[in-house]
Amino acid sequence: INAEYMGHSECLFFFVFLSIFGKPSMNRFAPIALRGPAARCFGLTASRLSPVFYAKSHEWVDIQGTTATVGISNHAQEELGEAVFVQLPEVGLALQAEEVFGAVESVKATSECYSPCSGVVSEVNEGLADKPELLNEAAEGAGWMIKLKDVVLPEGLMTAEEYTKFVAEGGH
Repeated sequence: INAEYMGHSECLFFFVFLSIFGKPSMNRFAPIALRGPAARCFGLTASRLSPVFYAKSHEWVDIQGTTATVGISNHAQEELGEAVFVQLPEVGLALQAEEVFGAVESVKATSECYSPCSGVVSEVNEGLADKPELLNEAAEGAGWMIKLKDVVLPEGLMTAEEYTKFVAEGGH
């Protein structure tokens, strides 16, 4: 829902909706994106509207509207060491949550990458073919791996705080 031109009464409706159904990106009513005045009336920021979630397999997903950007976590790239090759899927591939979508080969090992959510691959980071070290330089930024459309988030993904605790407790 594009709430660009909403007034205060519409803002009140969305406040009630969100308080009943929770975060839009985490329920069956997704995707909902508040923008402009509607977002400002609740003091919402882009980071609060589009949180990054983490899977126990150490991939992250950043939801922006109906598109999800996916990559490996900083923790995963630190554990792998220097990346030397990245295998990515073809655009158009339909993925289910927890399905393998690629692999990262490093000087230490090769590790499969699992999709943290369901969706269709709409873009791959072609820059990783020539510069796999982007994973080490910015795993949760320029080192993203794939983008998905028609995203469905499963239950059980972790927030950044939950993931940090998971890693600190030795989560693998």
